[in-house]
Amino acid sequence: MRQGLVRVEQGRGSFVAEDVLDYAVSARTRFSETVRRHNREPSGRALDLRETEADPATAAALGLPAGGRVLRLERLGLADGRPVSLGTHCFPAARFPGLLALLRSSATISAALAAVGVVDYRRQLTRVIARMPQPQEAELLEMSRSRPLLVTESLNVDVDGTVVEFGVARYPSPRVQIIFET
Repeated sequence: MRQGLVRVEQGRGSFVAEDVLDYAVSARTRFSETVRRHNREPSGRALDLRETEADPATAAALGLPAGGRVLRLERLGLADGRPVSLGTHCFPAARFPGLLALLRSSATISAALAAVGVVDYRRQLTRVIARMPQPQEAELLEMSRSRPLLVTESLNVDVDGTVVEFGVARYPSPRVQIIFET
């Protein structure tokens, strides 16, 4: 069992502070590797996986025409069974035939991408904002609606610089802090 420190919130009381996961964002950001570096067990579950029409922001990020098709994976990421991320991952459907089935059966996104020929990819862009969670986000992340989420938009490219994935991830700020590594 991890021992936390006590945190005091004016007007609310005293609470055991949670261990905070340092989520490193670098050229090669991988969820499972980040969680393992903290001596925690990574896992996750797909909440939704389908081929769909890209919304305008996703189409633009992936370089697709309006109405382009994407493979969309909504995934809850866990560390030692505790939710630490809620991610929406979008891949250009035409570029990756067979990826949908592989995402259903692979333990990680990296393994599914490797099976379709993307042996490595890197983070080209990360944008971070903070906002309050929507009710469903707070429920899935097991967090209070009165605490903010850290939200990242990211763009991953293959070794040739071709876009592989556009993602939006939500992290519960009481449990995760984002660290940028160079």
